Amino acid sequence: MAKIIENGVEREASCTEELFAMRDSLDVLGGKWKLMIIRYLTNRTDQQIHFKKLQRGITGISAKMLSKELKELEINLLITRTIQDTKPITVTYAVTEYGKSVFPVTETLVKWGIIHREKVRESMS
Repeated sequence: MAKIIENGVEREASCTEELFAMRDSLDVLGGKWKLMIIRYLTNRTDQQIHFKKLQRGITGISAKMLSKELKELEINLLITRTIQDTKPITVTYAVTEYGKSVFPVTETLVKWGIIHREKVRESMS
């Protein structure tokens, strides 16, 4: 069970508290694209990532959906949007330090996805 610190005292979370926390997480990270965007940015912290580069790097995402997801990730403090004073104006995106805390989640999902694909492939043989 998860631990909660309340008034400086650690206790185990109730099942209901855990489910609410799960819902909160899914509200912020859920959907088809958000975790992929965070993973893409986390793997490229040494690069300047602009909108078109993100769109090309994440196969299948439309410009409209990418724009929506980036706004939501920025509102939730997981990424930053920086407008650079160039001509034409350049906008770059980066994962925040807080956003990097999502990396273990994405790493676990990647590992599980690799194992799952193999299991499905084996079951079809």
